[in-house]
Amino acid sequence: QFLMANKLDTAMWISRLFTVYCSALFVLPLLGLHEAASFYQRALLANALTSALRLHQRLPHFQLSRAFLAQALLEDSCHYLLYSLIFVNSYPVTMSIFPVLLFSLLHAATYTKKILDARSSNSLPLLRNLLEKLNANQQNILKFIACNEIFLMPATVFMLFSGQGSLLQPFIYYRFLTLRYSSRRNPYCRTLFTELRIVVEHLIMKPSCPVFVRRLCLSSISFISRLAPTVA
Repeated sequence: QFLMANKLDTAMWISRLFTVYCSALFVLPLLGLHEAASFYQRALLANALTSALRLHQRLPHFQLSRAFLAQALLEDSCHYLLYSLIFVNSYPVTMSIFPVLLFSLLHAATYTKKILDARSSNSLPLLRNLLEKLNANQQNILKFIACNEIFLMPATVFMLFSGQGSLLQPFIYYRFLTLRYSSRRNPYCRTLFTELRIVVEHLIMKPSCPVFVRRLCLSSISFISRLAPTVA
């Protein structure tokens, strides 16, 4: 009754579980490397479906207008719909599947707990314990996802020069990264950028750091800072 009363949430729960399943079979290619590539695409397509359903839930009345597009781009689900479209037809990159896998796992775990609560407050204690442990590590998981989002930017540039990526991919991914940086719901991308900057500045200011390395890092920090969008 709970599942039927929340059909859209249930559909997203199923698609997230399928995303976790496909992502796991890509990361751990138990069925062979050839099959792993197909599971990579299936995971991203399932994530795109989940993101589209979530976006529809957040913005149910679609309008072909600039205002609606601007509003949609503020939603995290729109960001990851774009993310899935960026990588779904690209060369499989293990780093790119982790955000999809972990976000799906976190959201699926939250809804699974709601299902267990609807059944009984004491049902399946072992599964409940696993879900509680996952929830306790949510902040660390979100930071790991943000770290993946950041380091995928130079990875897309490397893929371009190695012949495994398209010319447009780094530019489109940069747009995705600016959306994540400006996210209202998830500040972890901004937080990680700040923390990385503090760590790098601390290291290069040590006397043992060569001058040319210090200058290179400072100019890189200045360049990246200029590219960062303004956050309200």
